[in-house]
Order: sequence, then C-alpha cells, then structure tokens
Amino acid sequence: MELGYSSSDEAFRDEVRTFLRENLPDDLARRARRDFHPLRQDMVDWTRSLSARGWSVPHWPVEYGGTGWSGVHRFIFEEEMRAAFAPVGDRIGAELVGPVLYTFASDAQRERYLPAIRNADELWAQGFSEPGSGSDLSSLRTRAVRDGDSYVINGQKTWTTEGHNAQLMLALVRTDPDVRPQQGISAVIIDLESPGVTRRPIWTLDEGLTVNEFFFDDV
Repeated sequence: MELGYSSSDEAFRDEVRTFLRENLPDDLARRARRDFHPLRQDMVDWTRSLSARGWSVPHWPVEYGGTGWSGVHRFIFEEEMRAAFAPVGDRIGAELVGPVLYTFASDAQRERYLPAIRNADELWAQGFSEPGSGSDLSSLRTRAVRDGDSYVINGQKTWTTEGHNAQLMLALVRTDPDVRPQQGISAVIIDLESPGVTRRPIWTLDEGLTVNEFFFDDV
C-alpha cells in the first residue's frame, strides 16, 4: 500500500495556505511562534476570521456549521494552521461543549449557544475537577439543588483551563446525593457572570495564567 495525498488534497492544502497568508495577522502569528499563551482577543479575532469563511468548527456536522470535509482534509487544515502559527481558539467550546449540545440539547439550546461558539461570541470553561477530586468525578461535591424552575449551586471547581477568558461553564454537579457516587451527576450550564460566582487565577511556576479556580455560593 502506498499512502499519499491526492491532487484534490494538495489543491485543498494550497487553498488553506492562501487563506492563512491573506488573513492571519503577523502579530497573532508572532505571539504564537514565541509560545505566548493566546490572548483572549487573539482567540476571538481569529475564530471570527475562520467563521466568516465557514471554517471555525470543521469537525461539526454540516447542519450545525461544520464543513463536511474528509478526515484527510481536516488533518491538512490542522497541519497548516499549526505550521502558520495560527492561535488556538476556544477548544472547550468547539471540541467539548458544541458536540454535547448538538447531540443532546434541545433545539432552543442549540439555537442559543451553537452560533455563539462558532463565532467566539462567548467562550467556555470546563467545570469538572474539584479540590481533592481531580479526575475522580465520582467524588465531586459541588451540589445543585432544585428550587422551582431553577437549580441553586454551591461548591468549587479548580484547574479550570481558560476560565479567566470564559463567560460560560459546562459543569458537572451532584443533583442526587442518595444514589451511588457514580450516579446522580448532571451537566449544567453556568453563566459565570451570575451573582455568587467568584473566579481566582492560579498562577503556575512559569508565572503564566492558564488555569483558575471557581467558587459558587448560592448561584
């Protein structure tokens, strides 16, 4: 078997390179080349450039804004993006939250959130890890208690990647404390501008800001 790219693959690569050459600002690429953590505005501006071309969420189904590309074309696209030092966008929104929403959410939720993810109008955080829990989600203690049509949330999340940039969080919370620890867990969307939300940066040893902690007090 001989593996290689077809002529249509190479034509697609040329299309991507041309787009990058004409649309990727030098200052954005320069920061990425020097391994700067992406600025929030860089993430937003570049995602909107891709969105205008219909390329911001190429792995999504076409009906929700995806491109319909083959796996090879998606690989070429990512390869050329990295080679050009294009900034990385909101991966939590595009790669985690978006697929969850277009697979499981209501039509109203899809209409509310998916366009904003595609265009970086709202950025997302993943609220899974907690102090003392890490990746052991069965031990999470953040609670969401039903109160009429709402849930009231109390608890803490930590090591929240890109939380300093986010307006929304997809969080795992305990909604039923009376079943096995692996059960009784629900996914909720939290508006991080809500009263009772406190976010604090976690400065790492390299003096960089990537992760954060969040406190929820009757949110």
